[in-house]
Amino acid sequence: MLLGPLERPALQWLCARMPAWVNSDRLTVVGVIGSLVTFFSYWLTNIDRNFLWLASLGFVINWFGDSLDGTLARYRKEERPKFGFFIDHTIDAISQVLVFTGLGLSPYVQLEIALLALIGYLLMSILAYVGAFVSGKFKISYAKIGPTEMRLIAILANTLFYFVGNPIIKIALGSVSVFDLVILIIAVVLMVAFIVTTASQAAHWREVDARERDR
Repeated sequence: MLLGPLERPALQWLCARMPAWVNSDRLTVVGVIGSLVTFFSYWLTNIDRNFLWLASLGFVINWFGDSLDGTLARYRKEERPKFGFFIDHTIDAISQVLVFTGLGLSPYVQLEIALLALIGYLLMSILAYVGAFVSGKFKISYAKIGPTEMRLIAILANTLFYFVGNPIIKIALGSVSVFDLVILIIAVVLMVAFIVTTASQAAHWREVDARERDR
């Protein structure tokens, strides 16, 4: 991941200073709270665009809880591999639904386009889970872009659109807002990445199965 060299030492630093009463389960709850903050903040931008700042804070809170829960468990040697994996990634799916739905309820992105991006994100998540089952290795990022990078992109987008608004541009098929266009491009990129990676991985595992069958 692009931010991995900065993120990993920061998480270790935070783990070393985390109070004893803070545990992985509580951090997971913090992550969900962050997603709820982002959801309601995006929705409330219909009233005041200043809620974009609160939406960005929600991403930071979500990062804090979601990135630290498993890291803290490993740091304290309190891992629960099966329970932790199950809870972490089912909660991630809930968080993704909250964030993209909230974005679609804002005045910046049409709900249909936000849900297309959600579909793309969930497809890439499913690909990661299936890949982990088949290979035994969990790959959370593609092209060095993972959840942390996606949160940073969202925060930068919130900041940009706070200051420049949501201009309308004309394209061949009509007029579209810049925010709609950006999210639509992200949706397309995610779906194309899913298709290309799935085809590549399918070919790879087919060869693996063929080699093992011929032994």
